Parts: sequence; structure tokens; C-alpha cells
Amino acid sequence: MPNIKETNESVPTKKTTRPKEMPYNQAVTVLVIGDAICFLIFAAIGRSSHGEASGFAAIPQVITTALPFAIAWFLVSPFVGAYRRENVAQPRAMVIRTALAWLLSWPVAMLLRGIFVDHRIPPYTFAIIALLSNLVLLLVWRWPFALNNSMRKRGVGM
Repeated sequence: MPNIKETNESVPTKKTTRPKEMPYNQAVTVLVIGDAICFLIFAAIGRSSHGEASGFAAIPQVITTALPFAIAWFLVSPFVGAYRRENVAQPRAMVIRTALAWLLSWPVAMLLRGIFVDHRIPPYTFAIIALLSNLVLLLVWRWPFALNNSMRKRGVGM
């Protein structure tokens, strides 16, 4: 019987790669895009619930409706730390900073909406709905984002 050597050289090994932590610049870009989408979703749902035009034909109106909220968010949130490097992979810190940033952005959003959309102060019911709805949308998006980055940072497979 021939002498057979067992080697691992002929057996292909499956190389497992774990997801790496997202670079900070990429994380901020993704956060900005996701945040903008949250405001567009809020505007689309709001317009639809009031029987206003929806669908592809209404995209310009949805953007116009979302703009005061997005502008307020992008003006205020960076100063409150919503895009800080240390929050990108810390779900709890992301939730706290997101909530604080939206609470401080919200009055600015109401002011901008009053100036550019209605030319009046929005009704308090709308203001409360805008506060809570946008907060929920931002948290539902940003918390899993930070959780995913946290898992990547620790090398937990997904």
C-alpha cells in the first residue's frame, strides 16, 4: 500500500471575515442620508394622512414639507453631538444624543415651518405630533445603526 501523507494543503480552507467597523466619515454620510429619509417619511405619511397628493408625482411637495424639519435638524444636531465619533458605535449614547438633538431642533423646525409653509405658528397638536413622530423615526433608525456598528466594532458576527 502506498504511503499517503495527510496534508491540509490540498483542502481549501474557508476564510471567515468578520464585518469591520464602519469608518467614521462613511458612518456620518450614512447617518445624514438616513436622517433625511426619516424626515421625508414623516412628510409623506403626514401628507397622505391629510388626503394630499402622494406617490411619485408628489415628490416635490413631500420634499417641501420635509425641508423645514431637515434644515432645523442639520443646523442644530451637530452642535448637540448627534454625529460625534464616540456615539456612532454606542447605542445608548446615540439614543440620548438623538433625543436631545431633536428636542432642541424641534422648535427651530416649527419656526421654519411657520415662516416658509404656513406663515403662522403651527397648531399645538401638529407641533406635538411632529415632535413625537420625528423623534420615533430618528430613534428607530439611529439606534439600530449604532447597535450594528457596536457589534462590528466588537467583532460579533452578523
